[in-house]
Amino acid sequence: MTDPGDVAPDILDRLRPICRDLPESYEEPAWVGVRWRIRRRTFAHVRTVGLDHQMAYTRAAASDEPLCVLTLRAPADEVHALVAGGAPFYRPGWGDDVLGLVLDEATDWDEVTELLTESYRRMAPRRLAARVTLAHG
Repeated sequence: MTDPGDVAPDILDRLRPICRDLPESYEEPAWVGVRWRIRRRTFAHVRTVGLDHQMAYTRAAASDEPLCVLTLRAPADEVHALVAGGAPFYRPGWGDDVLGLVLDEATDWDEVTELLTESYRRMAPRRLAARVTLAHG
């Protein structure tokens, strides 16, 4: 079985430039997987999970294979709307503003970019969040 913290290099190669472009953000190893932070606040966390992980991941999986999942922050109404639409979105099971997303070959990377940028803006200090709004339209 794949180690739960072992995120595929191609996934990291897609996420890193998106997160690196956000002011003062940084990457670090998490307890499992990789996370991106602004100051001390995590705005994105990616990890690989198998069916032996907590129920939220297992429900999201609907697969016999390990999955790569991304958790981030979004407005509660957006979380509910995206989850209501089904896969690849799910609720990790903590916090009304926490969104889970399965990353696979069908991932819409433009949508991931928007979601990561919004998550960053939710977690960043106002001054930094305002810079992203100006820079990204």
